[in-house]
Amino acid sequence: MSAEQKLKDLGLELPAMVAPMANYVRFKKAGDLVFLSGQGPRNPDGSIPNGKVGKEFTTEQAYDFAKNTGLGLLAAMKEAAGSLDKVEVIKLLGMVNAVPEYGDQPKVINGCSDLLVAVLGENGRHARSAVGMGSLPGNMPVEIEVIIKVLP
Repeated sequence: MSAEQKLKDLGLELPAMVAPMANYVRFKKAGDLVFLSGQGPRNPDGSIPNGKVGKEFTTEQAYDFAKNTGLGLLAAMKEAAGSLDKVEVIKLLGMVNAVPEYGDQPKVINGCSDLLVAVLGENGRHARSAVGMGSLPGNMPVEIEVIIKVLP
C-alpha cells in the first residue's frame, strides 16, 4: 500500500506548504540525503500555537502538536523526493519547549515518530533525539527537524 493511501486510511491530509519564516529554505539536498528545516505545529487557521509543555499544554496535547508537525514534515518530504514512497527517514531531532522540570520529551516526540512509521512503514523508522528547550521561535511548543534519504 502506498504512503498516500495510508494517509487516506488514517483520515489525514498533508497540509499546504508555507513559506519559511526567515532567511532559509524548507530543505537542502546533499546527494541522496535531504536535510529538512525545523517545523512546528499549525492551527487549522495557519497560526502557530504558543506556550510551554508542562504549563499551558499537557504531554497529550504536545503529542498531538508533534503529530501535526509530522504532517508538515511529510509534505516537505514529498516535495523534496517527489513521492513519499521514495522516502527513508534517517534522523529526527525533536525539540520541546517545556518548563525546566519537564522530563517527558520522548513521549511528546512520539507523536511525530508514530506518524512516520504509520505512514512510511519500515522506511519511517529512524534514529532520534528528543530534547527540552527553554524556548522556541514564536514560543511554539514543539519544533522538529528531519534528515531523509531519497530512494531510487
